[in-house]
Amino acid sequence: MRLRRLVPLMVILGLPQPGSAQSSTYGLGKTPTAEEIRSWDIAISPTGKELPPGSGSAKEGAPLYAQKCAACHGATGYGGRAPQLIRSENTTLPPGAKAPPCLSPCIRNETVMGIYSPYATTIWDYINRGMPFGKEGTLTPNEVYALTAFLLYKNGVIAEEQVLDAQSLPQVKMPNRDGYVLPEWKHGMPRPFPNKP
Repeated sequence: MRLRRLVPLMVILGLPQPGSAQSSTYGLGKTPTAEEIRSWDIAISPTGKELPPGSGSAKEGAPLYAQKCAACHGATGYGGRAPQLIRSENTTLPPGAKAPPCLSPCIRNETVMGIYSPYATTIWDYINRGMPFGKEGTLTPNEVYALTAFLLYKNGVIAEEQVLDAQSLPQVKMPNRDGYVLPEWKHGMPRPFPNKP
């Protein structure tokens, strides 16, 4: 009788446990090297300590914007299918007019990144990592500084002749610096953005 009770227990204990039955690697992929990890760690913090050497001004950014950004965002920074980048002077539509279609998240005058973002480094970081669409990562640091300067100038945040670089960009006081709360961020952590309308 005891043996009959022990056999099922031995069978259960003898079966491989789900976690131990799985291979730890499945024979796919490889462990990244320290250099590969460093090359992927391109996030720029609000302090800007990770910014690369380079510089740019709004005057240098204007032709770059026309060449690399206007097709999606519109020649004036609004009116294109991609999110609005430059606050428009006219915030009301003429009678009977409809707002142009807008990709999600739909960014309009009050949420333009050049005004709504709490840190100028966020704009640099976004352009560097995600633009131009389909050719991400192809802009040089100088081009990213120039495009950032152009957008900040067109949104009334900096003067046209101001040159942005790794030292001056983090010092730009954004209009919404005190109106936007981000969780604590430390180098190496993913950039946390709460969902905001």
